[in-house]
Amino acid sequence: MMAAKPPRNAVRPPRAAASLGEAPVATPHFHGHRNRLRERLLAAGAESLPDYELLEVLLFAGNPRGDVKPLAKDLLQQFGSLAEVLSADPETLLGVSGLGIAGAAALKSVREAALRLLKAELRDKPVIGSWDRLIDYCKATIAYGKVEEFHLLFLDRRNALIAHERQQKGTVDHTPVYTREVVKRALELGASALILVHNHPSGDPTPSKADIAVTRDIAKAAAPLGVTLHDHVIIGRGAHTSLRDLGLL
Repeated sequence: MMAAKPPRNAVRPPRAAASLGEAPVATPHFHGHRNRLRERLLAAGAESLPDYELLEVLLFAGNPRGDVKPLAKDLLQQFGSLAEVLSADPETLLGVSGLGIAGAAALKSVREAALRLLKAELRDKPVIGSWDRLIDYCKATIAYGKVEEFHLLFLDRRNALIAHERQQKGTVDHTPVYTREVVKRALELGASALILVHNHPSGDPTPSKADIAVTRDIAKAAAPLGVTLHDHVIIGRGAHTSLRDLGLL
Protein backbone atom coordinates (compact mmCIF):
# COMPACT_ATOMS: atom_id res chain seq x y z
CA MET A 1 0.00 0.00 0.00
CA MET A 2 1.34 3.50 -0.89
CA ALA A 3 1.90 5.91 1.96
CA ALA A 4 -0.48 8.80 2.17
CA LYS A 5 0.92 12.13 0.91
CA PRO A 6 1.08 14.93 3.47
CA PRO A 7 -1.39 17.79 2.99
CA ARG A 8 -0.13 20.50 0.62
CA ASN A 9 -0.14 23.14 3.37
CA ALA A 10 1.55 20.96 6.00
CA VAL A 11 4.42 22.62 7.88
CA ARG A 12 7.71 20.98 7.00
CA PRO A 13 10.33 20.42 9.69
CA PRO A 14 13.29 22.86 9.42
CA ARG A 15 16.43 21.64 7.71
CA ALA A 16 19.48 21.07 9.78
CA ALA A 17 21.92 23.98 9.67
CA ALA A 18 24.74 21.66 8.72
CA SER A 19 25.17 17.98 8.17
CA LEU A 20 27.18 15.93 10.61
CA GLY A 21 30.87 16.32 9.91
CA GLU A 22 30.51 19.74 8.20
CA ALA A 23 32.43 22.68 9.70
CA PRO A 24 30.22 25.46 11.13
CA VAL A 25 29.95 28.61 9.06
CA ALA A 26 32.44 31.19 10.39
CA THR A 27 30.99 34.45 11.69
CA PRO A 28 32.54 37.46 9.91
CA HIS A 29 34.97 39.34 12.14
CA PHE A 30 32.95 42.54 11.72
CA HIS A 31 29.70 40.89 12.85
CA GLY A 32 27.90 43.28 15.22
CA HIS A 33 30.51 46.01 14.65
CA ARG A 34 28.05 48.39 13.00
CA ASN A 35 25.60 48.32 15.87
CA ARG A 36 28.36 48.77 18.42
CA LEU A 37 29.71 51.74 16.48
CA ARG A 38 26.28 53.34 16.20
CA GLU A 39 25.63 52.79 19.91
CA ARG A 40 28.95 54.45 20.82
CA LEU A 41 28.16 57.39 18.56
CA LEU A 42 24.76 57.96 20.17
CA ALA A 43 25.90 57.34 23.75
CA ALA A 44 29.18 59.28 23.75
CA GLY A 45 28.60 61.65 20.83
CA ALA A 46 30.06 61.67 17.32
CA GLU A 47 33.08 63.59 18.61
CA SER A 48 34.16 60.45 20.49
CA LEU A 49 34.83 58.59 17.23
CA PRO A 50 38.17 58.90 15.44
CA ASP A 51 38.02 60.04 11.84
CA TYR A 52 38.14 56.56 10.33
CA GLU A 53 35.21 55.33 12.46
CA LEU A 54 33.10 58.38 11.69
CA LEU A 55 33.84 57.78 8.03
CA GLU A 56 32.78 54.16 8.50
CA VAL A 57 29.38 55.29 9.76
CA LEU A 58 28.96 57.50 6.68
CA LEU A 59 29.95 54.63 4.39
CA PHE A 60 27.36 52.27 5.87
CA ALA A 61 24.79 53.88 3.55
CA GLY A 62 26.77 52.82 0.48
CA ASN A 63 27.52 49.28 1.65
CA PRO A 64 24.66 47.81 3.71
CA ARG A 65 26.41 44.60 4.77
CA GLY A 66 30.15 44.53 4.13
CA ASP A 67 33.13 45.63 6.20
CA VAL A 68 33.87 49.26 5.31
CA LYS A 69 36.70 49.87 7.78
CA PRO A 70 39.43 49.10 5.17
CA LEU A 71 37.77 51.48 2.71
CA ALA A 72 37.52 54.24 5.33
CA LYS A 73 41.21 53.92 6.15
CA ASP A 74 42.16 53.82 2.46
CA LEU A 75 40.21 57.03 1.80
CA LEU A 76 41.91 58.85 4.66
CA GLN A 77 45.32 57.69 3.49
CA GLN A 78 44.63 58.65 -0.11
CA PHE A 79 43.15 62.11 0.53
CA GLY A 80 44.97 63.02 3.73
CA SER A 81 42.12 63.96 6.06
CA LEU A 82 38.39 63.58 6.63
CA ALA A 83 37.82 67.15 5.44
CA GLU A 84 39.57 66.43 2.15
CA VAL A 85 37.61 63.21 1.65
CA LEU A 86 34.32 65.08 2.05
CA SER A 87 35.53 67.97 -0.14
CA ALA A 88 36.73 65.78 -3.02
CA ASP A 89 34.81 66.19 -6.26
CA PRO A 90 32.40 63.39 -7.25
CA GLU A 91 34.50 62.25 -10.20
CA THR A 92 37.53 61.70 -7.97
CA LEU A 93 35.49 59.82 -5.37
CA LEU A 94 33.97 57.57 -8.03
CA GLY A 95 37.48 56.63 -9.08
CA VAL A 96 38.19 55.09 -5.67
CA SER A 97 37.99 51.31 -5.77
CA GLY A 98 35.20 49.94 -3.60
CA LEU A 99 33.32 53.20 -3.07
CA GLY A 100 30.69 53.31 -5.82
CA ILE A 101 27.85 55.73 -6.52
CA ALA A 102 25.99 55.13 -3.25
CA GLY A 103 29.08 55.74 -1.13
CA ALA A 104 30.14 58.85 -3.05
CA ALA A 105 26.61 60.25 -2.83
CA ALA A 106 26.53 59.63 0.93
CA LEU A 107 29.78 61.55 1.44
CA LYS A 108 28.71 64.51 -0.72
CA SER A 109 25.30 64.72 0.95
CA VAL A 110 26.90 64.84 4.41
CA ARG A 111 29.18 67.69 3.36
CA GLU A 112 26.26 69.66 1.93
CA ALA A 113 24.24 69.11 5.11
CA ALA A 114 27.14 70.45 7.18
CA LEU A 115 27.44 73.53 4.96
CA ARG A 116 23.71 74.24 5.19
CA LEU A 117 23.88 73.99 8.98
CA LEU A 118 26.75 76.49 9.11
CA LYS A 119 24.97 78.78 6.67
CA ALA A 120 21.74 78.68 8.70
CA GLU A 121 23.66 79.96 11.72
CA LEU A 122 24.65 83.07 9.74
CA ARG A 123 21.13 84.04 8.71
CA ASP A 124 18.99 86.51 10.64
CA LYS A 125 21.92 87.76 12.72
CA PRO A 126 24.74 90.25 12.04
CA VAL A 127 27.56 88.47 10.23
CA ILE A 128 30.06 90.99 11.58
CA GLY A 129 29.22 89.83 15.11
CA SER A 130 29.57 86.16 14.13
CA TRP A 131 32.96 86.43 12.46
CA ASP A 132 34.36 83.13 13.74
CA ARG A 133 31.32 81.28 12.40
CA LEU A 134 31.67 83.09 9.10
CA ILE A 135 35.30 82.01 8.78
CA ASP A 136 34.37 78.41 9.70
CA TYR A 137 31.71 78.46 6.99
CA CYS A 138 34.10 79.87 4.38
CA LYS A 139 36.79 77.33 5.25
CA ALA A 140 34.33 74.45 5.05
CA THR A 141 33.13 75.72 1.67
CA ILE A 142 36.36 76.37 -0.26
CA ALA A 143 39.50 75.71 1.82
CA TYR A 144 40.12 72.36 0.12
CA GLY A 145 39.33 73.41 -3.43
CA LYS A 146 41.82 72.41 -6.12
CA VAL A 147 41.25 75.62 -8.10
CA GLU A 148 40.53 79.20 -7.11
CA GLU A 149 36.91 80.17 -6.54
CA PHE A 150 35.60 83.69 -6.03
CA HIS A 151 32.54 83.92 -3.76
CA LEU A 152 30.25 86.78 -2.75
CA LEU A 153 28.38 87.15 0.52
CA PHE A 154 25.50 89.63 0.21
CA LEU A 155 24.30 91.33 3.41
CA ASP A 156 21.24 93.41 4.30
CA ARG A 157 21.13 96.64 6.33
CA ARG A 158 21.55 94.67 9.55
CA ASN A 159 24.55 92.83 8.07
CA ALA A 160 22.60 89.56 8.06
CA LEU A 161 23.31 87.17 5.21
CA ILE A 162 20.95 87.49 2.24
CA ALA A 163 22.73 85.16 -0.15
CA HIS A 164 26.00 83.41 -0.83
CA GLU A 165 26.96 82.91 -4.46
CA ARG A 166 30.00 81.73 -6.34
CA GLN A 167 30.73 84.25 -9.03
CA GLN A 168 33.69 82.61 -10.73
CA LYS A 169 35.74 79.42 -10.77
CA GLY A 170 39.24 79.67 -12.21
CA THR A 171 42.55 77.84 -12.28
CA VAL A 172 44.96 76.72 -9.61
CA ASP A 173 46.29 80.27 -9.15
CA HIS A 174 43.86 82.67 -10.82
CA THR A 175 40.17 83.54 -10.92
CA PRO A 176 38.74 86.24 -13.18
CA VAL A 177 36.71 88.84 -11.27
CA TYR A 178 34.36 91.29 -12.97
CA THR A 179 33.69 94.38 -10.87
CA ARG A 180 30.62 95.38 -12.86
CA GLU A 181 28.99 91.97 -12.38
CA VAL A 182 29.68 92.02 -8.64
CA VAL A 183 28.03 95.41 -8.14
CA LYS A 184 25.16 94.58 -10.52
CA ARG A 185 24.32 91.42 -8.58
CA ALA A 186 24.42 93.29 -5.26
CA LEU A 187 21.85 95.77 -6.59
CA GLU A 188 19.65 92.97 -7.95
CA LEU A 189 19.51 91.37 -4.50
CA GLY A 190 18.98 94.66 -2.68
CA ALA A 191 22.17 94.15 -0.70
CA SER A 192 23.57 96.93 1.45
CA ALA A 193 26.97 95.35 1.99
CA LEU A 194 29.36 92.76 0.57
CA ILE A 195 32.06 90.43 1.75
CA LEU A 196 34.37 88.98 -0.90
CA VAL A 197 35.83 85.52 -0.31
CA HIS A 198 38.22 83.46 -2.37
CA ASN A 199 40.62 80.59 -1.77
CA HIS A 200 44.29 79.99 -2.48
CA PRO A 201 44.74 76.28 -3.31
CA SER A 202 48.43 76.62 -2.45
CA GLY A 203 47.36 77.02 1.18
CA ASP A 204 49.07 80.41 1.60
CA PRO A 205 46.42 83.12 2.16
CA THR A 206 48.78 86.03 1.48
CA PRO A 207 47.01 88.50 -0.88
CA SER A 208 48.51 89.11 -4.29
CA LYS A 209 48.75 92.51 -5.96
CA ALA A 210 45.80 91.48 -8.14
CA ASP A 211 43.76 90.58 -5.02
CA ILE A 212 44.39 94.02 -3.55
CA ALA A 213 43.64 95.83 -6.81
CA VAL A 214 40.31 94.08 -7.47
CA THR A 215 39.23 94.66 -3.87
CA ARG A 216 39.80 98.41 -4.18
CA ASP A 217 38.08 98.50 -7.59
CA ILE A 218 34.94 96.85 -6.21
CA ALA A 219 34.88 99.08 -3.11
CA LYS A 220 35.22 102.18 -5.28
CA ALA A 221 32.46 101.09 -7.69
CA ALA A 222 30.03 99.96 -4.99
CA ALA A 223 30.25 102.91 -2.58
CA PRO A 224 28.43 105.53 -4.74
CA LEU A 225 25.54 103.05 -5.12
CA GLY A 226 25.10 102.61 -1.39
CA VAL A 227 26.81 99.22 -1.14
CA THR A 228 29.61 98.89 1.42
CA LEU A 229 32.45 96.43 0.97
CA HIS A 230 33.18 95.15 4.47
CA ASP A 231 36.09 92.87 3.70
CA HIS A 232 37.87 90.53 1.34
CA VAL A 233 38.79 87.26 3.03
CA ILE A 234 41.35 84.89 1.51
CA ILE A 235 41.07 81.29 2.65
CA GLY A 236 44.06 78.93 2.83
CA ARG A 237 44.33 75.51 4.43
CA GLY A 238 44.27 76.09 8.15
CA ALA A 239 44.71 79.85 7.78
CA HIS A 240 42.98 82.93 6.41
CA THR A 241 43.71 86.59 5.74
CA SER A 242 41.47 89.64 6.03
CA LEU A 243 42.42 92.54 3.78
CA ARG A 244 40.67 94.91 6.19
CA ASP A 245 42.78 93.65 9.10
CA LEU A 246 45.87 94.22 6.97
CA GLY A 247 44.79 97.81 6.33
CA LEU A 248 44.51 97.18 2.59
CA LEU A 249 40.82 98.04 2.23
